[in-house]
Amino acid sequence: MRLPTSVEDLQPRNLTRRQRLILVFFGALVSIVLVFTITYYWGMRTVEDRPRSIFQSFNTVIETMTTTGYGADSPWSTPVMNLFVATMQISGVVIGFVTLRVLVIPLFERTPVNLDDQLSVKDGHVVVAEYQRDTGVLLDELEALDIDYVLLESDLEEAKRLSDEGYQAIDGDPERRADLERAGIERASILITDAGDSTASIVLTALEANEALRVISFTPSTRQKAALTEIGVDRSVAPHALIGQQLAEKATLPVAVDPELEGESIVIREILIRRESPLHGVSIRDSPISKHPDLTLVAGWFDGDLKLSPSPATRLTPNTVLVVAGPESEVTALPDEMTEVMTSRVRDHSTVVVAGLGEGGAAAVERLREGTSHTTVDRDPEMAPDVVGDATEPETLREAGIEDATVLIVTVDDDATALLTVAMARSMAPDLEILVRVTDSEKASVAFRAGADYVLSVQRVCARLVAAEVHGERVMDPISQIRLVRADGDPFEGKTLAACRRGDDREWSVVGLVRDGRVRTDGRTEVRADDDIFVVGDDTAIREFERTVDRS
Repeated sequence: MRLPTSVEDLQPRNLTRRQRLILVFFGALVSIVLVFTITYYWGMRTVEDRPRSIFQSFNTVIETMTTTGYGADSPWSTPVMNLFVATMQISGVVIGFVTLRVLVIPLFERTPVNLDDQLSVKDGHVVVAEYQRDTGVLLDELEALDIDYVLLESDLEEAKRLSDEGYQAIDGDPERRADLERAGIERASILITDAGDSTASIVLTALEANEALRVISFTPSTRQKAALTEIGVDRSVAPHALIGQQLAEKATLPVAVDPELEGESIVIREILIRRESPLHGVSIRDSPISKHPDLTLVAGWFDGDLKLSPSPATRLTPNTVLVVAGPESEVTALPDEMTEVMTSRVRDHSTVVVAGLGEGGAAAVERLREGTSHTTVDRDPEMAPDVVGDATEPETLREAGIEDATVLIVTVDDDATALLTVAMARSMAPDLEILVRVTDSEKASVAFRAGADYVLSVQRVCARLVAAEVHGERVMDPISQIRLVRADGDPFEGKTLAACRRGDDREWSVVGLVRDGRVRTDGRTEVRADDDIFVVGDDTAIREFERTVDRS
């Protein structure tokens, strides 16, 4: 049982049913002892004519109720006091049995008598039905964001384990309306289901109980999306395909520089922060980037989620990729100041090898930019790969052109094969950029040690997606290419570069200017009408800049 740890935890709606029962029990016990003490004090003074102090009265009540003795005051001469003492004796026995049932037995059994008693009061919460991945990763993500949830798990032992660890989990069949109602489905706002063939039955049963429910479903294949939409699923996600698309975008949507800027010293680079980096958990404002006022942080990939103009308070996570813009000399020097980081090797015209043509690999190939040179590898000839063979074998990788490729996307079926593929490819091509998908979130750090540059975990991505959906965030959407363009400085005349670099309602940023043939990036520099400025952002942001500013 998880004990309350803060004042907020002691709020009635935040207490579980069992915690409320224990509080009621102790409250009733204290009240009974006080009533008995006051009554005994009055009785001995008024009825027995043998006055006792309030503390003597309290001691006699405790002796009587715990059956350790009846006190030095016995016997009592009046019928009223004898009846009262007898009542205290019976009450003590009853309270002893209640104490065993409420506190002692559950404590020694180490499992709750009824998992429903572990649930706090819910309203507008998330119901998770039959989550078939690492449930702890998902629930930790929800709890970290203070999202109310109930997990309905058909495996009794798994439900008990999760409940004993403090998670809001109950056992039951999510296809039965009665069990869904135990999870508070009629008061829930979102249903998350990951039940395979049982998904349709669960969704239809849940919507029958709550028509306003928003439903998010995980599915093994994108082919099921149309059918799930038909029965009422608001968003269906095929995790392997989703991650395949993300890896393809990461591989072939690198930062780009407008051709007219070639030869200038303003550049954009991706900085990869490895899992072993001591910067893990450090905020952007406390990182070495903040020591370079001439650099602009354009965007960042955080566990597969691209954030444009991330807040200075954002913390660097394992597998973070930062997109920075500024003078080439400073951008080039930055990795030397940040241990366990490297610059991205991806180029605008990448040659991609895709290992594994399952759901994820196929999705990655479809998402590659038009005209991207790519070679597919799979051991199953029915998948029609360019190279049939085992991606862990050097002959297969050599035939796929791994030594001349710029990017390897690994989406093979199991983590062990993925790790061996990464290690083999790294030994053959030291300059290759390796992007890999793993299932188990714990294998992400192992993949880095094997030689991967960028890793997405199915478990972590699914958990992040659920949490972001609950918060209404846009996640896992295709991104546009990040661009650096040159524009007229007239709209910014009189403003400093520092004032031009950030805006509350825009996602483009001014990173520098050209004056008298020289690039200036000092934030204190004021823009003149005849200056040329450099503006950075994704395609959407640049179009917005050109529409609202450059042509104003």
